[in-house]
Amino acid sequence: MIELLDPIIKSHKINISTGLNVHYLEASLEKYNNKNQPVILLLHGFPELSFSWRKIMPTLAKEGFKVVAPDMRGYGLTSGGAKNYNSNISEYRLMSLSTDIISFISSLEINRIDLLVGHDAGSSVAGVSAMIRPDIFRSVVMMSAPYTGAPDIKTDLFVEDSIHHDLENLQTPRKHYQWYYSTPEANKDMHLEQKELHKFLRAYYHMKSADWVDNNPYELGSWTAENLAKMPEYYIMKSNENMVQAVMPHFPKNRDFDNWLSDEELDVYASSFFKNSFQPALNWYRCMTSPIQNNDLKIFSNKKIEVPSCFIAGEKDWGIFQKPGAIEKMENSLCINYCGRHILKNAGHWVQQENPNDVLKILLDFYKNK
Repeated sequence: MIELLDPIIKSHKINISTGLNVHYLEASLEKYNNKNQPVILLLHGFPELSFSWRKIMPTLAKEGFKVVAPDMRGYGLTSGGAKNYNSNISEYRLMSLSTDIISFISSLEINRIDLLVGHDAGSSVAGVSAMIRPDIFRSVVMMSAPYTGAPDIKTDLFVEDSIHHDLENLQTPRKHYQWYYSTPEANKDMHLEQKELHKFLRAYYHMKSADWVDNNPYELGSWTAENLAKMPEYYIMKSNENMVQAVMPHFPKNRDFDNWLSDEELDVYASSFFKNSFQPALNWYRCMTSPIQNNDLKIFSNKKIEVPSCFIAGEKDWGIFQKPGAIEKMENSLCINYCGRHILKNAGHWVQQENPNDVLKILLDFYKNK
């Protein structure tokens, strides 16, 4: 991995109070190092790593920031925490993941984060963290996955959503990928031999990128089986297929991906998930799909994100619309000091890897003008 990084990026490890030994990447120029240096914290999603931020960290450091990107709980070279399906997964709840990053920056003797950025599942951690600790996180950017807020205090968390029954009863029976990821079969299906794992991840990354010609996202209207089934099968899968079977028919036939994710770079991900398996990362999804796991957030029902915020996504990313109405709710109800939606051309779901230059421009403009 190190040889694929700009020399300005350094790799470190540190023990934190929540029991993890956290691996993180850091970029900072010595001439800017002082107690007033602004700090950017970057939180990756699935199936990603701190390595996913490699393209934007050098420029942010040259702009005067200390830039820090950890491997999140269950990922990469970060160790500690439940690894098995049968383990207690409560440590993967959003509140616990937020506690992880606060413990992490405390261990680094960082008192505040001037700009918090979260991508994909990391967007939810960033949103929750900014909501509950605006004294620490002074501004926040959510990427690719809109923040949907704390559970409503009136919600009965024991009522089962009928969407899964409705999906199964479609003419072509379907299932939601997040609930598939919550099954014990998911890790067994995807934890392949390393060469095959590399191929699977190539197909998965390709299908969710701007390179896949069938990514043409649009608003779906409402949370119904008929609407959800309009999404690609990496979101709403055929009920008789696993994720490998869903994406491998779309393995790229050319090398368009070379300009944003080389085989050597992809090997960093393949090697990591081959070593760790996917199960620790999938435990995040098990908490997402079990509302009881996030019951502790109900105390923040109706609480808004008060610090400056914005949203970034690629124009070819279905993640914007996978939860109908989510982005409008975030923009109109959950973010008090909202600074806009930025939908970038030449990017799908992996926006900071596919189009790092435009992401950098937006982050820097947002920070300067918030």
